[in-house]
Amino acid sequence: MKVSVLLLAPTGLVLAGADTPDDTDTVVRKVQEYVKQATDVVKSVFTTVQESEAAQQARKWLSDNADVVKQQLARLKEQLSEFWKLTPGPPPCLPTLADAS
Repeated sequence: MKVSVLLLAPTGLVLAGADTPDDTDTVVRKVQEYVKQATDVVKSVFTTVQESEAAQQARKWLSDNADVVKQQLARLKEQLSEFWKLTPGPPPCLPTLADAS
């Protein structure tokens, strides 16, 4: 469920009961409190996820393997550039000027 729906649903329910400007102020206050509580919960969840063992292991794996990934990408780039040098004319997926007429 999208966050906007989670925030708008209670707002709509509370606003439906607001008949006077004083009620509207109360509704605004309640919505602000609801948003603050929701924000606090989300921050808490993100902190828990960041501090989890799985996240720590993932960060370690990424840092340990970043050089390998960079090397593989450089090798792939080199192979592709050699391939394009060997292929005469435009790549087969692109039309030529003769095809346009």
